[in-house]
Amino acid sequence: MQATVRTYDGETRTGSVLLDDGSELPFDAAAFAAGGLRMLRFGQRVRLAMDGDRITVITLSTFPLPASS
Repeated sequence: MQATVRTYDGETRTGSVLLDDGSELPFDAAAFAAGGLRMLRFGQRVRLAMDGDRITVITLSTFPLPASS
């Protein structure tokens, strides 16, 4: 699934994304760390792995998701 970064706090490594249907979902530091990223910026396209309604991995849309997601 893909989304667009709405917010990102570099200190806590948390934020939120907007899905293409306009729904906003938060992500935590664990999901950020699982994607292997260093930072995000507002408006950036990202790829997500989900477990129910929780984001488990967030990474750039051009990066593959880790095999374990």
